[in-house]
Amino acid sequence: MQGERLGGRDRIALAVQRAVGRIVSPLWVPVTVGLMRFGLGWTIADVEETRRVYRVFCDSRGPRLICANHLTLVDSALIAWALGSPGWFLRHYAALPWNVPERDNFAFSSLSRLAAYVMKCVPITRGGDRRDVGRVLARVTHLLARGESVLIFPEGGRSRSGTVDLESAAYGVGRIIAALPDCRVFCVYLRGEGQHDYGDRPAAGERFHVYVDTIRPRSELHGMRRARDLARQVVRRLADLEQRHFAEAG
Repeated sequence: MQGERLGGRDRIALAVQRAVGRIVSPLWVPVTVGLMRFGLGWTIADVEETRRVYRVFCDSRGPRLICANHLTLVDSALIAWALGSPGWFLRHYAALPWNVPERDNFAFSSLSRLAAYVMKCVPITRGGDRRDVGRVLARVTHLLARGESVLIFPEGGRSRSGTVDLESAAYGVGRIIAALPDCRVFCVYLRGEGQHDYGDRPAAGERFHVYVDTIRPRSELHGMRRARDLARQVVRRLADLEQRHFAEAG
């Protein structure tokens, strides 16, 4: 990313973090899924088809950026579960998405920082120092260039309206796409049958529906206008998937 090159120390730190997470992944990956499936009773409709489409996406060449709508604090875990089974992710660890959670939500204590570290997270302070935010974006760009999947919420936070907001498209997503000319974006729209608004987590026993599509954003603009345009293309596709969801839900 122009002006935000990742130094050797940060590259090594990410490599070490990935290695540590992979070593303990036979523990934390199935435990996380088990808590969702059996502890909370969540289910995902037509999950095998969603996973098939994601496998095809992962088999294609180029950076793999995943962008999704955002309603709860546990969306990252739900989306990863929708995209692959624990066994498949243990065999294809690069396909298990990295996440960019809000530091205040997921890295506020020693225990939460440890969990975020092993679970492929690069915390960010939204609205924080521009240099720190740029460093996080550079890390994400580096991971994508190295063949890792990364999940980002392009609206920048949970939707307060409960629906995709085109005007909330975050520049950061566009800057990442602009830095990786061959970047493909796997758009994911996930919503529970009983979800009508944003919140901390879905209700126990919730059943989710997932809609996916792949796009390759392009823009002839420059600078921040280009980043904004690219981000809006992604959010617009998520809005299209949302319309499809509500049309099929009746």
